[in-house]
Amino acid sequence: MNEYLLALLLFGSAFVVLMVGVPIWAGLAGVSIVFILIFSPHTLSMVPYVLFGSMNSFALLAIPLFIFVSAPIAASDASRDLYETLHKWLQRVPGGLGIANMMGCGIFAALCGSSPATAAAMGNVGIPEMRKRGYSPALSTGLIAHAGTFGILIPPSITMILYGVATETSVGKCFIAGIIPGLLLVFLSCLWVGAVLFYRKFVPAKPGAIYYIHEQVDDRHYTWREKFSSLWKVLPVVLIIIGIMGSLYGGWATPSEAAGLGAVLSLLFVITIYKVYQPKKLWEILLKTLNESCMILMIMAAALLFSYVSSDLYATQALGELIFKLPMGKWGILLFINLLLLLLGCFIPPAAVILMVAPMLLPVIKGLGFDPVWFAVIMTINLEIGLVTPPVGLNLYIVKNIAPDVPMSQVLLGVFPFILIDILLIILVSLFPELALWLPNKMIG
Repeated sequence: MNEYLLALLLFGSAFVVLMVGVPIWAGLAGVSIVFILIFSPHTLSMVPYVLFGSMNSFALLAIPLFIFVSAPIAASDASRDLYETLHKWLQRVPGGLGIANMMGCGIFAALCGSSPATAAAMGNVGIPEMRKRGYSPALSTGLIAHAGTFGILIPPSITMILYGVATETSVGKCFIAGIIPGLLLVFLSCLWVGAVLFYRKFVPAKPGAIYYIHEQVDDRHYTWREKFSSLWKVLPVVLIIIGIMGSLYGGWATPSEAAGLGAVLSLLFVITIYKVYQPKKLWEILLKTLNESCMILMIMAAALLFSYVSSDLYATQALGELIFKLPMGKWGILLFINLLLLLLGCFIPPAAVILMVAPMLLPVIKGLGFDPVWFAVIMTINLEIGLVTPPVGLNLYIVKNIAPDVPMSQVLLGVFPFILIDILLIILVSLFPELALWLPNKMIG
């Protein structure tokens, strides 16, 4: 069979299987086994070795440990205290409530590395408060759905770990590369909230308007003593972030060791400050960590088996060569890759997209002269958009569950301006690669 036709058949089959709702790990593993039996039965004995080898990596230990960092905090009132502290400091700032939610999601993202966890933790607190204080249902839900995506860009990021392992790229460099783009994304998102408030001061919202803020400023007056005393509630969170980032970027620990430090600090934090020490609560934290870790690692094992089959059948190389030979020029091919990632992100979760596609695209990216660490940021921003676009759009369903009275159409309209901000960030990072590369090159070289 023609190698290009075989490649399209393999990737097309995987796409169709995942679209019909088969669990990701089962779909990828099933397609891989079927193609081995049909086209390369003599390699069937290699399957156990591939599966074991894909999991036999010290770097993968960082995934359950980073999940364990966020699980105790999500089980406590830490997210509520974080939100209330930011609100006290920003209450007099125009659009301060929306900005507090953006910043809260950014800080929480620096703890957990998971977008759904960020959206769920901050949305349960932020969406009711924003709606109560005059933010439109579309804007309040769209804001949280978008801000939750910070979890896979601002380090530590589980998707960056998967990218690093799948492409054999430095995980530490990928982490650091996401810092400046992540902060820029938070800034641009806050700027949009401020622009809506500024516009509505001069052009009042008409009945049925989608974007409006009739911000009701909190009448309570917080003294400087109250503001500074509230910082003690978030100090442990800051110390955990400093502990993780400092040990990682200072060169004292690998990502896995830094994650272990964060997990220990997080558990001690909720036990001592929030008194979460009941056996039932601790069991729930451990069970949640176990469930999420097993899900991600099973997807990874199946995806790496799929990558092995793709390479063995020359499908990965064939599609890579086909993309590289497109008569579109360097930037035209990059545009095509971005559109491909956006399309895949709409239907397949980020972890599966990275593990399936990154090994195939890496030779193309290197051949075009782009940096793999830079591409990690580009790919992650594309996948952020997939988290807020149907039909998968996991963050959309999280905020819909928090605000069930808001129609999905309103949530989609609320998140649309933020998708444009994501696209703007992709353009900026493409035009100015140093936004992603300057910091890792300075810190690691």
